[in-house]
Amino acid sequence: MLTRVCLTVAALALGCTCSAAQQPFYAGKQLTILVNYDAGGPTDLEARVFSRHIGKHIPGNPRIIVQNMGGAGGIVGTKFLGEVGPRDGTMVGYFTASTQRYVTNPDRFKVDFRTYEFIAVLPSGRIHFMRTDIKPGMKSAADVIRGEDIIVGGLQRDGPKDVAMRLTLDMLGARYRYVTGYNSSAQAMIALQRGEFNYYADSPPLYKTKIEPLVKAGTLLPVFYDPQYDGRDFSVPLYMKNYSIKPFHELYRSIKGTLPSGQLWEAYKSLLLTNGTMYRQIVLPPAAPKAAVEVLRAAVVKLANDRDYVSEATKVMGEAPEYVTSASLNDDVRKALSISPELKAFMTAYGKGK
Repeated sequence: MLTRVCLTVAALALGCTCSAAQQPFYAGKQLTILVNYDAGGPTDLEARVFSRHIGKHIPGNPRIIVQNMGGAGGIVGTKFLGEVGPRDGTMVGYFTASTQRYVTNPDRFKVDFRTYEFIAVLPSGRIHFMRTDIKPGMKSAADVIRGEDIIVGGLQRDGPKDVAMRLTLDMLGARYRYVTGYNSSAQAMIALQRGEFNYYADSPPLYKTKIEPLVKAGTLLPVFYDPQYDGRDFSVPLYMKNYSIKPFHELYRSIKGTLPSGQLWEAYKSLLLTNGTMYRQIVLPPAAPKAAVEVLRAAVVKLANDRDYVSEATKVMGEAPEYVTSASLNDDVRKALSISPELKAFMTAYGKGK
């Protein structure tokens, strides 16, 4: 009897030791989701829906809060995470445009963005659209090359959205004037409706919720969308399956009779790779605990099958984002961000151009 009791006590003691050793990484902690744009825009909208559901898929059920840190087209928040933010896994970035920001202006990053820990990326893109009252009157996407008073509105001169709009219009040979400095997509949309500018581009969630009703009303007209590009082939993003809008290269072919070529085209393809396949990023700072990386990647996978999340995301944004994650994600992202010095120099100079 004594032997059995002693064995039982020993087993319980061992069980307690194992339980303590297996304490969930996020037990008793708070996880801050840092958004690199102001509240109210599409990045913030997605991050807040994400924040309301991701916690239940993280062992330990940490308290989740969202913090906005906009500025410089997303660079302020991105740099804060790597240079100032805690590296203990308690702050994770929910970023837009950071990959392209790094490619076009790496010198602004004191901490190399390629050294961050990538949890997931969100393939997406932009739909480009214009007001129909651009002279002499826009009735089809191809009319963009006839526009006499196109004014492109933007957030930041070297930001991926602004660069994409300018690259594509330059390739088409459209005549336009460019104004920038709007602090968020929400502010830009107000300016577009006021007529401060008449050409813009934004993400699918914003298009479905804000732009599509204006297209149906005849105020706005879609021009093209940025296709997905994996470095070899173009593909149709899921969000475009039910639209008749052409991808840029097909619109170009319908107008010019051939596919684009040259340095502008190479820069655009690089933009599609770094800011299309990696449009948004969920990322931890460099040297974050491996346990945090693994837990958060697993949580993102589970989130995709969360009916409550999918339901709310579809209601709020038109569809549930499809996050991509894998054990090799760090290597995949870092490879995509390592472009040739010549192309990097061209894109940096173009980003500072007109």
